[in-house]
Amino acid sequence: MQIQAPKGMKDVTPKESYKWQYIEKLMRSACAEFGYRETRTPVLEHTELFARGVGDTTDIVQKEMYTFTDKGDRSVTLK
Repeated sequence: MQIQAPKGMKDVTPKESYKWQYIEKLMRSACAEFGYRETRTPVLEHTELFARGVGDTTDIVQKEMYTFTDKGDRSVTLK
């Protein structure tokens, strides 16, 4: 059985990762020059954040988001 990445996703192999690291380094440097600093946000958000922004009956919310209920019975969505 051959395992493939989901449609629209691509693995970055070791052979290609140096290119990504180089571009990321250039971008970090350019951003730092202009006073920008990195912000990292969680990969999950409460679903109502997205539903409020685009409407909970739209195709985006109903078909294009991965939403599930966590152990605390809260609806969360992958960004």
